[in-house]
Amino acid sequence: MILPIVAYGDTVLKKVSTTIDAGYPEIKKLISDMYETMYEAHGVGLAAPQIGKNIRLFITDGSPIESLKDAGFKKVFINPEIIEESGQEWVYNEGCLSIPDIREDVMRLPQLKIKYLDENFEEHTETYDGVAARIIQHEYDHLEGILFIDHLSALKKQLLKGKLSNISRGKTDAEYRMKFPLANKR
Repeated sequence: MILPIVAYGDTVLKKVSTTIDAGYPEIKKLISDMYETMYEAHGVGLAAPQIGKNIRLFITDGSPIESLKDAGFKKVFINPEIIEESGQEWVYNEGCLSIPDIREDVMRLPQLKIKYLDENFEEHTETYDGVAARIIQHEYDHLEGILFIDHLSALKKQLLKGKLSNISRGKTDAEYRMKFPLANKR
């Protein structure tokens, strides 16, 4: 089932998410619905807060990105913990399904080591670099209540203020189902 993606301005996007256990209700269906939602929106990652769930879960599928097409980067991350980030910061133009029509250059470290549970609640510790690390960092930020625009300078955020306000009110051209926190409010 395709779920609505929560737009910028909804308080769930600014909260630190809570951990879950194997008893979380219908977790396999939720993961399936998240993948269906992400594919419908042409995304490469989706965090549970983006569908209104304040839990530590995100999914990725980097196959639309040429460098990750054959990398097998379709993964479920439950209760992830970034253990280490390293390397020299590099810039990459990021966007977010919760903030349609805005893309900005964001600086991040290029390598990370992460511990997480998969969809069967089996623990893994893995290292990633480049674009795969960037997708993980972006989605992980969602679980910490951080949006990619929070990495921008104060001036850049000020310049985006009007666009962000419009997004929260539903004044955007997203081609996927969304839930707007301030739609029809004055």
